[in-house]
Amino acid sequence: MQQEVAGSVNLSAARRPARVNVAAAVAFILGGSLFALGAAFAQLDVGSRATINITYLVGGCFFSLGGYLSILLVSRVANRLGWLSAVVLFVGTLLFAVSLIAAFAEGLTPRQSNGWIWLPDILGCVCFLVSGHFAFLDVGEGRIRVRARQLGWWTVAVNQLGSVLFFLAGLAAFTRPATSSEIDAGLVNWGTCAGAVCFVLGGVLQAIDSPQPTKER
Repeated sequence: MQQEVAGSVNLSAARRPARVNVAAAVAFILGGSLFALGAAFAQLDVGSRATINITYLVGGCFFSLGGYLSILLVSRVANRLGWLSAVVLFVGTLLFAVSLIAAFAEGLTPRQSNGWIWLPDILGCVCFLVSGHFAFLDVGEGRIRVRARQLGWWTVAVNQLGSVLFFLAGLAAFTRPATSSEIDAGLVNWGTCAGAVCFVLGGVLQAIDSPQPTKER
């Protein structure tokens, strides 16, 4: 009887990382979907500014949830590089949250807009890029390698492409003091939309891929 109970506990513990992995993947899928929807609304001039901001904010909440769950996941099954990747990613989602909340403010000057909205946004984008770099080192066993036969590598690659697109969109979102407008609103919206779609695809790949315990690197 005791052996059966112990076996059941061990089986439950073994399945827990897989459940956390799926939950994180779903959070990224929902967050990416809402970011893509918000960007599409902004580009096509659908809905009010408040509607667009709320869509982004809810998407950002899911991104933060996915980042937090990623930390829980790597604490169980990954190594130092995986942990660093997850922590930096989570910090990036929190910086996005600051930017998304500040976007609700009215009547900001270009300087205030750049300080409260653009700066945390671009720092969040940098965090996503750094997180992706750590993830590449993790799947490459300490080196940047192409491992096209590994689903985990594709998950990292697709997410990193999304991070690059977010970064380009972030650069284009800088408000020029002379015109009080973004450098390129089209790039902001389409870059955000395309990057968000990448994170949706990355979330799908992550949900399919089962986490496995790895050694410290």
